Amino acid sequence: MMQPPCKKCLLSELNDSDIKKEIMNMVGKIPDKDKVGADTYKSRLDVCRQCDDLIEGTCLKCGCYVELRAIMKRSKCPGKKWK
Repeated sequence: MMQPPCKKCLLSELNDSDIKKEIMNMVGKIPDKDKVGADTYKSRLDVCRQCDDLIEGTCLKCGCYVELRAIMKRSKCPGKKWK
């Protein structure tokens, strides 16, 4: 039996998976100059965790993996929820 999708979960909180490893690898390859600070990243992810459009680390509004979108300075929330 398949497990239902995890609502309000980030990829980093899910069991090990190939997608999680790939996204975390991509996050690690982004140059520091293009990343937001740790506090901003945490704040953005906290907003995502509370959003009804988050399912298994994916934003249902745009289809992105929120951990990848949230780390980049030039990114914006498609629901305009980030400060």
